[in-house]
Amino acid sequence: MKKITRRSFITVCGAAAAAMALTACGGAASSTVASSAAESASSSAAAETAAAGTLSGNVATGGSTSMKNVIAALTEGFAEVEPGVTVSYDPTGSGAGITGATDKTLDIGLSSRALKDDEKNDVDGTTVALDGIAIVVNKASKVADLTVDQLKQMFTGEITNWKDVGGDDGEIVLVGREAGSGTRDGFESIVDVKDSCKYAQELTATGAVISAVEANPLAVGYASLSAVGDTVAMVTVEGVECSEDTVKDGSYKIQRPFVFVTNKSVTLSEQAQAFVDFATSKDAADLIRTAGAVPVNE
Repeated sequence: MKKITRRSFITVCGAAAAAMALTACGGAASSTVASSAAESASSSAAAETAAAGTLSGNVATGGSTSMKNVIAALTEGFAEVEPGVTVSYDPTGSGAGITGATDKTLDIGLSSRALKDDEKNDVDGTTVALDGIAIVVNKASKVADLTVDQLKQMFTGEITNWKDVGGDDGEIVLVGREAGSGTRDGFESIVDVKDSCKYAQELTATGAVISAVEANPLAVGYASLSAVGDTVAMVTVEGVECSEDTVKDGSYKIQRPFVFVTNKSVTLSEQAQAFVDFATSKDAADLIRTAGAVPVNE
């Protein structure tokens, strides 16, 4: 049964009171007017209830931890359209999100990297936003800009001291994500350091990378633009800052897509399809932007 809002309840009560008063005055005309008023109020209440959404059930999502803020914003916005639908989110990494969509344990897998060719046999990917992968250093670092080639040499161990890239004398501490992370895959693919990074720490969440860099003056890492706050510093890459504008126009080189992954052999439930439609609509653009990512549909 649909809920009747307080406003609707008051409207119906008012109409009922009017009907009683008119009936008390007597006459068929009064009865007709009262009935019409009650029907009008009832229709108004039904319309208001319908406007609040007609779907129910759960939409199971999971995967990329980098998409946490975006999913939270989309879920909140969707709740205003379809309050009867619950969207769950299990932050397990992009690889697990793709697997979840493939084995049908998730309605929507979340990946912060593009699908690989072999993965496309079983699942489809829909890009809902773009994300810059920010290069983060400790706020005490003197290094403000790095080239892609410098990053490649740093993360493969060819450059091991900060003084060689304009910083103070000190051994570079490389902080990255765990194998299977979409952020790691995106960074390593773009910088061309796939499977050759000399990490001092491999962490299982974006927030953990940021915390590790915040705590160590010699650390450098990478993190989703949408997750970076003011506890660390972002360096520019070849003179270009990581921002919404530079990600959208392609001038910032280290960027990747945020992807909804769905199984090709399964028809989405009505509520899951509604969530996908909402997330890819123009109405969701400001929500995605507020979450720190770059909308693709405006």
